[in-house]
Formats: sequence, C-alpha cells, structure tokens
Amino acid sequence: MSPDRLPEIDADKIACQQILEEDHSVFSIQWVVIPGVSPGTISSASLLDRYLRYIQHCTAGIIRPVQTTAGVEFRLLTSSWALIQFLPPRHTPDAAGERTILNISGGLLVDKQECDRGQLEFIVEEIAAGSRLTLKLADYCPLLLGSRKPSLWRKWLYRFTQASIHKVVTVNFLAMVYRSITGKPVRRGVVTIVVRKGITT
Repeated sequence: MSPDRLPEIDADKIACQQILEEDHSVFSIQWVVIPGVSPGTISSASLLDRYLRYIQHCTAGIIRPVQTTAGVEFRLLTSSWALIQFLPPRHTPDAAGERTILNISGGLLVDKQECDRGQLEFIVEEIAAGSRLTLKLADYCPLLLGSRKPSLWRKWLYRFTQASIHKVVTVNFLAMVYRSITGKPVRRGVVTIVVRKGITT
C-alpha cells in the first residue's frame, strides 16, 4: 500500500481519523505538529517509550505494557493475560524522518483468525511547519467485531467501547507530548480529517 498522504493542519490542533475499512479492519490515525523544535528532539523509538509509560499511567496500572524478547504485550493488571501482543519493534528510516513499527501477533482483543495482520506505528517526520508526530493503527481486526462481516450491533459495540477508549488515550497522549516539549497546551483541540475512506468509528 502506498504511504498515506496527510493533510496540513495548524500546529495547535490534533488531527484524528478512525474508521472501519472495506474489509472491516481498523484504521486509526492521530497526529500533532510541534513547531520550532530541532530535528532529532524526539525519535520514533522515544515516542514509543513515552506511549508505553503513558498507557500504564493513564489506566492506573490496569493495562501494563511489558517488553520481552518475544516483543511487547499489554497485560491485564498483574496477570500474564495479554490483551494485545506485538512482535519486537522495527525501526525504519524514510525520506522525511523515521518510524517504529509494532506488528500485532495476538492477544485477547484480537480476532484469532487475523493474528497475522495489523500494526501500530509511531512516526516522526520533519515538515515545513515543524516536527509531525503520528500514531497509526492499521489492518487491526478486533475480536469484538467477530469477523470481516460484523453485525450492526457488533460495530456499535466496538465504536462505543474499544474505539472510543483508543481515541481518547491517543489524543490525550499527543497533547501530553506537545505540552512536555513546548511548555504550552494544545489550544484548538481535535480536528477530524480524512486520510482513507471507510465507516467512521
């Protein structure tokens, strides 16, 4: 698939799109532009590290990210139950910056028939307006949807539970990173954008 083309947004906004694609896999993307920072101030690997710490903090330890030789797991409380499992991070440079990719490999929240697809990406790019920090979840098949042809009630269930939580967590995470780097809050909130076509969640 060709790279997603992201529209320009103001530096004091967070862009967001969450959809189900034609095959009912999840596509979710959020980004923020941080102006006036030197290239290399934040890397995609450090963005991932911040995110893992934030997940444990914002869920009060209910979700506990654990890094092992097999990859990364989001475990429930102190148990060994993994809500979602990823292969080890892959760091990839590109023309505008770099990305760290976590490929989904399993977990309680993943459709068992689709464990071999889906990835969570942490992307840092240098653009004219500053450093663009992006989190992108793509090709993810949630267990809640049940299949590639989910019923309407399953779509609504996913939308008002897992999708809503993911959006809130990701937007708040980017707002936290923006404030930690600039010393200022994101003032103009979240703007809905269109990167891909699909059913909004």
